[in-house]
Amino acid sequence: MSGADFGGYSGQAFSPAGDKGRFVLPPLFRKAVKESSAGRILCLAKHDRWNCLTGFGLSRRSELDMQLDREEEMSLRADRDFDRETRANQLFGFLELPFDDSGRFVMPDHLRSLANVEDGLYFNGAGRFFTIWNPAELAKMGDDWAAAKAACNNLLAEADAKARKA
Repeated sequence: MSGADFGGYSGQAFSPAGDKGRFVLPPLFRKAVKESSAGRILCLAKHDRWNCLTGFGLSRRSELDMQLDREEEMSLRADRDFDRETRANQLFGFLELPFDDSGRFVMPDHLRSLANVEDGLYFNGAGRFFTIWNPAELAKMGDDWAAAKAACNNLLAEADAKARKA
């Protein structure tokens, strides 16, 4: 599937930590990543401004050069400094992680550390990518994140109730 055909990521989900450092890519996001990667490859990177991770499929790789060009042009127009090499390292520094049919993947320790990942992941769709949060880190965000925080709290409560029943 080409990047132009991909419909994007939307919605929210929560995934508790599994054994052996594994997490599960929730079904809603798993389906979209499969479609955008022509397989089971999840791309993960540290977000450049927020204390979370970004996730996407391989089809986004072709968009990153265009994004880099746009950002450089906008900086030139605004007469701001732009370090193309630093920004390229940020954009293309993602890891390609395989996941199984159930969505299980192992998150490397350095990514866990960068985003303070602990007992679970909150996934939030953002169009061409999605963000992955430690719920405690999301809670620190400002009022413009109220909807995501409410969704995360609701999903955490549902996961806690499910865990208590088990």
